[in-house]
Amino acid sequence: MRILLVEDQDELAGEIRRRMRRDGFAVDHVGSVGDALEAVRVNSYAVAMLDRRLPDGDGLEIVPEIRRRQPGSRVLILSALDAIDQRISGLDAGADDYLSKPFDLDEMMARIRAAIRRPGADVAPPIRIGALEFDPGTRTVAIEGKPAVFHHRELALLEGLARRAGRVVERETLASEIWGFDEPGQSHALTIIVSRVRVRLEKLEARVEIHMVRGVGYFLCEAEE
Repeated sequence: MRILLVEDQDELAGEIRRRMRRDGFAVDHVGSVGDALEAVRVNSYAVAMLDRRLPDGDGLEIVPEIRRRQPGSRVLILSALDAIDQRISGLDAGADDYLSKPFDLDEMMARIRAAIRRPGADVAPPIRIGALEFDPGTRTVAIEGKPAVFHHRELALLEGLARRAGRVVERETLASEIWGFDEPGQSHALTIIVSRVRVRLEKLEARVEIHMVRGVGYFLCEAEE
């Protein structure tokens, strides 16, 4: 699941990104209104987290574009502007929630999970391929109904492939979904993750296979009997 983080304070942004990625989310980080608008036009996000005070304007300027292009996305405002009227203006502008700086990272993650669970969010039904079931809403994996635990980057890979099962997903797209577009992973790192997930799926008897299309990417499909 992909999150857009719009924050111009690099140190804080780094802490937030590390915390989100530890929980298995892919994070795209930008530091301006202009870059955020471009990101929203190119990518889809389950959640957008917007700072108010940015070098080229107010983060609230991004909300109408998100609502127009991605109505199911959840918007959380992150701001040191914590006066009541500022919080009200943020919510009235279309935000779903408001976090005043400084905030606790665990609380931030709880609010993200709560936002994703709310009715109307862009959450697809569970995806079933072979004996594998991936639930995009809870980001959990089960094999023959039994929970299976994967490392957060392995989980991001499975999500990227499962959402497009039967279709080839380009290496660049998978790398972006695992590491975020602002911190692309190296080619050999993606190869290692794919290999690791293949082995796990085989051991778990998931009855699915990950195939490589040389020079292009990978696709997930049900294993042939």
